[in-house]
Amino acid sequence: MADHTTRTAYTVESLLAVTVDVFNERGYDGTSMEDLSRAAGISKSSIYHHVRGKEELLRLAVGRALDALFAILAEPGAVEGPAVERLEHVVRRTAEVLLAELPYVTLLLRVRGNTATELWALERRREFDHQVAALVRAAVADGALRSDVEPRLATRLLFGMINSIVEWYRPGLKATDGVPDAVVHLAFDGLRAR
Repeated sequence: MADHTTRTAYTVESLLAVTVDVFNERGYDGTSMEDLSRAAGISKSSIYHHVRGKEELLRLAVGRALDALFAILAEPGAVEGPAVERLEHVVRRTAEVLLAELPYVTLLLRVRGNTATELWALERRREFDHQVAALVRAAVADGALRSDVEPRLATRLLFGMINSIVEWYRPGLKATDGVPDAVVHLAFDGLRAR
C-alpha cells in the first residue's frame, strides 16, 4: 500500500486514492473509518468534511471505474462500423481502462453485493456486460464471429480474461507491455468465423 501520510491537505480525489488502496488491501467490510483515517494521516472528522462515510467513498471509487467503462460504449469506435470492429474496440479499450484505473477496477471486481452501493455496482456491471453481449450477437449475426459459441458465454469468457489482469498485472514489468493488443489477438483469433 502506498504511503500517503506525508500529505497535509486532502481533496476528495486524493482521499479516494488512499481509500481504494486500503479497501483493496483489507476489503471493504474489513476497513473501518479509523483505518482510513490512519492511512490518510488525517482525523476521521477531516474525512467526514469531504464525504458522509465509508459507503460514499466506495460509491465514488466504483463509480469512477464504471464511468470509465461506460464511456467506452459512447466512443466512435464503439458505435460506428461493423459490429466485430466495434466489439474489438470495446475489448481493447476495456483492457486499457483496466490498466489505467487498476486500483478502481480491482475494487469494482471485488464487490459482492453486501451493501446498497455494491448492489448498484453489480447491476451496472451487468448492464455493461449486456451491452457488450449485444455487440457479440450482432457480430455473430453478421457472420464475423463463430455461431457455435453462445454470445453471453463468449462475453463472460472475454471479460474473464480481461478481468483476470487485476490478479497478475504489475505496472512497469516489461513482460506486460502490449496487454490490450494481446487480449484482442487471443480473443478474436479464437472467436472469428472461419
